[in-house]
Amino acid sequence: MKFVFDNHTLDTDRRELCRGCEPIAVEPQVFDLLVYLLKHCDRVVSKDDLIASVWSGRIVSDSTLTSRVNAARKAVGDSGENQKLIRTVARKGLRFIGAVHTQQSPPEVAQAADQSSGAAREPAHPSPPLLDRPAIAVLPFVNMSGDPEQEYFSDGISEDLITALSKLRWFFVIARNSSFIYKGKAVHMKHVAQELGVDYVVEGSVRKAGERVRITAQLNDVVTGSHIWAERYDRSLADVFAVQDEITAAIVAAIEPQIYAAENFRARRKSPDSMDAWDLVMRALSHYWRVTRQDNVVAQALLEKATAIDPNYGQALGVLASSYMFSAHMGWIETASVLPIAERAASAAILADSEDPWAHHALASVYLFARRLDDSLAEFESALQLNPSFSLAQGYYGLTLCYCGRWEEGSLAAQRALRLSPRDPFSAIYCGIAAYAQFVGRNYEEAMRLAREAIRQRSDFVGAHRVLTAAAGMAGRDDVAKAALQELRRAQPNISLSWLAKQMPIKRDIDREHYLQAFRRAGLD
Repeated sequence: MKFVFDNHTLDTDRRELCRGCEPIAVEPQVFDLLVYLLKHCDRVVSKDDLIASVWSGRIVSDSTLTSRVNAARKAVGDSGENQKLIRTVARKGLRFIGAVHTQQSPPEVAQAADQSSGAAREPAHPSPPLLDRPAIAVLPFVNMSGDPEQEYFSDGISEDLITALSKLRWFFVIARNSSFIYKGKAVHMKHVAQELGVDYVVEGSVRKAGERVRITAQLNDVVTGSHIWAERYDRSLADVFAVQDEITAAIVAAIEPQIYAAENFRARRKSPDSMDAWDLVMRALSHYWRVTRQDNVVAQALLEKATAIDPNYGQALGVLASSYMFSAHMGWIETASVLPIAERAASAAILADSEDPWAHHALASVYLFARRLDDSLAEFESALQLNPSFSLAQGYYGLTLCYCGRWEEGSLAAQRALRLSPRDPFSAIYCGIAAYAQFVGRNYEEAMRLAREAIRQRSDFVGAHRVLTAAAGMAGRDDVAKAALQELRRAQPNISLSWLAKQMPIKRDIDREHYLQAFRRAGLD
C-alpha cells in the first residue's frame, strides 16, 4: 500500500518514506506511527490507540510518545507550531489532516520487496508490526524424566523463563498460556510463528533424576529457520535458579548482543529459600492455569503449603491471593469471605518481593474488589511495568478502567491481553471484559456479540452472562434478554438487583444506575 500526500509517498510494502524522489530515513517506531495516522486520517487518534498499535500495548512515557510524534512531523516537513499535516487535538489525541491518496502496490512489486536482500526483515506472520522489538515465544519444555508426575517441573522451568524474558523491555514475549497450547504436540516452527506472531522460539527439555537435573535449551530464528544458540546444563537441583538465569542471559545475548553488553543483564527475581517451596508453587500454577473451580482449590492448598515452608516467598503469596480473588470474580466463593485473607497474602507478597509482578497483580485485585479503584489501577500498572507480557494483569487492568468509566481504555487493555496471549484459557474472561467495556460505552450490539463469544468459550463465566443480559435489556431485545436472564440465573442463582448494587465495584453513580436499569429492563428484581 502507498500513501501519497504533500509531495510525499509512504510505501508500507517497502517500508520507505520519500519526499519527491528522495528517500527519508525514519526510525521503525516513527514509520509505524505515521502509517497508523495515515490509515486513520478520518478520525482523531488517541494516545491509547497509538500505544496499542505502535508499542503493542507496552507502557511508555509521555516524553517517549512526544519525541516520536515530533520525529514523525519532522520526517514529513511539519512542526509542532505549524501542524499543517499532523494536528494535536487538545486532550483528545492526534489527527492527520493533510489530503491523502492511496495506491495499491502491484503484486510483483510487493513480492520483489519481500525477496530483496536489502529489505527490512518482516516477521513471518500476519500479526501487527512489532517494530524494533524481537517477538519471542517459549514453548513448554519437554519432560524427559519418564514420569508424568514430573510435568509440573519442566513447565515451571518454562514459566520462569517467560517471566524473566518479559521483564526485559526490548522483548515482546508471548504470554505463558498461549505458548503452552503446543504442549505435547509436534508442531513446525513456522506454524508456531504464524499463530503467535513471533520471530524467535525457545524450546528445550528437562530431565530430573534424584537431586540432579539436566536442562537443554535451544533458540530458533523462525524467519530463517536457523538455530541461533543451544546449550546443555547438568546441575544439582539447588542450582536450578542459576541455570534459569544463565539460559535467559544467553537468549538475550544471542538476540540483542549490543543491548546485552550495554545493560549487563541481571535477573531481578528473588528466588525462594527452599526448593520444596518452588516445587509446590510450580505444581500450583499447573492447576491455576486450568481455570476450573476444583483446580483453583487444589492450587490454593499447594500454595498454602509453599508459604508454610517459605513465609517470605513473594510469588507464592501473590499467586495465592490472586487465586482467592479470581474465585470471587468467577462467583465460586463470596467476596467478603476471602477479601481479608487475600489482602493479608497480597500485602505480605509486596513486603517479601516488591519486584514480583504476581504480588502487585494480587494487591491490585484486592483493591479492585475493595472498591479502591485508583489504588487498583496503580498496582496493575506496577505489575505491567515489571512484566509487560502479563496478560492476566492486562485484562484485569482493563476491567478496572471500565469500572472507573474509562471504557475506551478498558477495551484497548482487553484487546492487548488477547494480543499478548491469543490462545489462552483466560481469553473468555478477556472477551467478557471487552464486552463490558462496550456496554459501558452504550454499544449494546457489540457488547452482546463479545459476551456471546465469551460464553461460547466458557459457559460458566457469570460475568459474560451478566453483560449479555444487561446489553440485551438496554437494546430492547426482550426475547434475548429473557433467555439471557434465565441462563444467568442458572449460572448465578443468587443474582438480584441488591446483589449487583452491593457487589459490583462501579465507581460512578451514572454507570451504576445505567447497569441496574439494564437489569430492570431485562426483568430482574
